[in-house]
Amino acid sequence: MFEFDPLFFGISPREARLMDPQQRLMMMHAWNAIEDAGHAPGDLAGRKVGIFVGTSTSGYRDLVAGDTGGDGYVATGAVASVGPNRISYFLDLHGPSEPVETACSSSLVALHRAVRSIRDGDCEMALVGGVNTIVTPEAHINFAKAGMLAPDGRCKTFSAQANGYVRGEGAGMVLLRRLSDALRDGDPILAVIRGTAVNHGGRANSLTAPNTQAQADLLRAAYRDAGIYPSTIGYIEAHGTGTALGDPVEINALRAVFAGECAQGSCGIGSVKTNIGHLELAAGIAGLAKVLLQMRHRRLVPSLHCDTLNPYIEFAGSPFEVVREGRPWTAPRDAAGRELPLRAGVSSFGFGGVNAHAVLEDYPSAPQSAAALGPQLIVLSARDAARLRERASDLVEALEAGSFIDADLADIAFTLRVGRTPMKQRLAFVAHSLADAVRMLTAYLGGASAPGLLVGDDAASVRTSISEPASLEDWAGHFVTGGDLSGFAEAPARVAASVCRAIPSPATSTVPAAAPTAPNPQTQRGGRRSLKRSALLSSGVSRHRPSTCTIIASATCRSCRLQWGLSLRAALSSLPAGMIPCAWRM
Repeated sequence: MFEFDPLFFGISPREARLMDPQQRLMMMHAWNAIEDAGHAPGDLAGRKVGIFVGTSTSGYRDLVAGDTGGDGYVATGAVASVGPNRISYFLDLHGPSEPVETACSSSLVALHRAVRSIRDGDCEMALVGGVNTIVTPEAHINFAKAGMLAPDGRCKTFSAQANGYVRGEGAGMVLLRRLSDALRDGDPILAVIRGTAVNHGGRANSLTAPNTQAQADLLRAAYRDAGIYPSTIGYIEAHGTGTALGDPVEINALRAVFAGECAQGSCGIGSVKTNIGHLELAAGIAGLAKVLLQMRHRRLVPSLHCDTLNPYIEFAGSPFEVVREGRPWTAPRDAAGRELPLRAGVSSFGFGGVNAHAVLEDYPSAPQSAAALGPQLIVLSARDAARLRERASDLVEALEAGSFIDADLADIAFTLRVGRTPMKQRLAFVAHSLADAVRMLTAYLGGASAPGLLVGDDAASVRTSISEPASLEDWAGHFVTGGDLSGFAEAPARVAASVCRAIPSPATSTVPAAAPTAPNPQTQRGGRRSLKRSALLSSGVSRHRPSTCTIIASATCRSCRLQWGLSLRAALSSLPAGMIPCAWRM
């Protein structure tokens, strides 16, 4: 929140001070999500891109009330609907732009609305997410008096000691597209959204009491929408707030739908709330992010604080097993012994009765086509010199992490050229390998010179012109003096076979029979690959529907004031997992 750069978004510092922190976080993560998909945010201008975000007023207006007087910026800074609208305005997006507020189910309801909007043709892409901040104590005090919060600051989902939930702060954003569009453009895909559903609990025992029958109806609707059997689900990311009433109701609803479908203990279940707290408006997007990470690593991470199971929850005879130790996530097989994709359900329930469920499916990677190794033009840009150094440092870290090989250099270069908006401070060079790129970037960070390493800005008094035939070095000089790369695609130095091949996600499962037919990604243009390796998924539908949707990127963060939590990244990569600091970014 405090890292928000208002001038980057064309906002004056005076106006930014009066903006609700949720609006600031929304804009930052929307930009990151688009870039993580390998798209330049400016390229979306004028297109039907929707914005659906779980958000609400945070009370920030009351904190700054004494300093605002009659300032007109208060009107736009305090209204929740302006958050998504700011993103649409700044990026010139022409699709729906809507806040969603259904309490704890807000961001998953936003996902449902976005998928339906794409199916109905209201938008071709959609940014979906949620943001939750705790800036005033009023809600915390009220929830504590109502007996909703855990006195010890631990969310103990499915535990015999469950005694309330723990509030947390966070933000997340994902970018959705039709599956066919994502494959056509070579977008990285992590998973498929097979189906979604929402409903309300109706008249239950009280306004805030959950309704078992309504939750069961929701699940049935979601799996009908997905066109799959519940027996193929290997993991449920439960709403799981860790309350004595809510946890048993949720399991009873799941048992009613999965009864007779699965073998005992065949479906893991857990809740990210035990790891990072309950992010309320952003709870659904947090659960979604956890599932994506687990699919990427093909590993289920433990739900914490559940040494003894709640005796009022009947796990015996059900397919559900609380994941209390990390373990590999193995893919199910069909009757013929063929491996099916990993599949998961994500639930999110609002305390006012609005329920949501989404069905996710791992997406297979196509065999990587042979790349023609050769020199590539690497470009970076930022608003100022300090941020350019940060971008260079981030790129070095990514290249040295072991996630890429020399054959990926063409895709990395392509993403940096077409998937980033050119800014004032610029850097460019020609690299023949990953090691060569790291060497050039390291020289720049160390203040050393290197042959072919060019640095400049778009205000250069002398702009290098381009004449055909132009070399990669000519294009590098043209870029750092403020030139654009719009004509680079036709340059003879660009190797189409390597630069334009599509790189899907690193999933390893096979395509399910019900998956929609799509173009062969190896024959399509535009190999984009996320350098931050952030959660990236495709939302698709089964073949009984004519259209598909795709989420192609996500950006998430958390700045929880509670000094505890489990790092999902650490939990996925090694055990035992370490404790997470107060701020994290996936």
